[in-house]
Formats: sequence, structure tokens, C-alpha cells
Amino acid sequence: MIQKKICMLGAFATGKTSLVARFVKSIFSEKYHTTVGVKIDKKVLKISDQEVMLMLWDLAGEDEFNKVQMSYLRGSAGYILVVDGTRRATLDKAFSLQKNVEEAVGKIPYVLVLNKADLIEDWEIDTVTIDELTSKGITVITGSAKTGEGVEELFLSLTQKMVEFK
Repeated sequence: MIQKKICMLGAFATGKTSLVARFVKSIFSEKYHTTVGVKIDKKVLKISDQEVMLMLWDLAGEDEFNKVQMSYLRGSAGYILVVDGTRRATLDKAFSLQKNVEEAVGKIPYVLVLNKADLIEDWEIDTVTIDELTSKGITVITGSAKTGEGVEELFLSLTQKMVEFK
């Protein structure tokens, strides 16, 4: 079995912890819990007859008061940029974080998830923006930690990219 470390990155309150909880334990809680530092979970996926142990590092959200510890990224095989579809500014923060990741560990596979699809009527990110991102070669997945929509696809997609990455 191979092991792959994945970091969950994004602005404060985008749903990083909720996505991990939905993926690992199939649960969702309406209660908001601030992540302090890092929380680590594990889950095994099977990709092309190969078992992959995912080590999910759920990092504290970044805002103007709290900066992601770039040392947490060491050894990462990939990362997930989590964006709250109801807050456009979280998309800009995601790309700022992506730049920081590339400076810290180089270019490694990532997937961008537009979380909170259950609130799509309140979204500040439109289909034109999503199309622009995908036309740049970015894997964009629309999902909801609350309903589970897109969550399995998100982790499967990134795991496939990491297994194929040279």
C-alpha cells in the first residue's frame, strides 16, 4: 500500500473540516468548529487495483490573522483548495495559497473544490468564472460537505492525479 499526504487549504470557514468529515466518516455537523493548527485523518482508497492510504491534513483556515504554516506542506503529494461558493473572496485567497504552496514545495497535483453547492442560489461565483478556470486546465469540482455531493469525486480525482504524477 502506498501513502499519500494531502493538505486541505482555504480561507477561514470554507468547509475544509466538513469535507474531510463527510469523506472519512460520512457525517456533517451544522456546528462550526475552528481548526487550530492541523487535524489529521486517514482513509484508504482503491485506484486501479492499488490501495492508497490518504493522510488528510486539515489545516487551520487562513485569514488576515492566521497564516497557514508552510512547514505543514512538507511531504505533501497533493492538496485541495477549498472555496466557499457563497464568498467570492475565498477564490482569490485560494489562488494566493496556491502560489505560496508552489513556492514552498513546487508544483504538485491539486484540485479546486467549490464547496456549499447546497447554497448555489447564494453563490458569488458564476459559471463563466468556473469555465475560465477549467479552460486553464484547473480541475474544478462543485461539491457540498452538507449533502455529500462531489465529495467522493473530489478525493478520487486528486488521488488519481497523485498516483499518475511523476
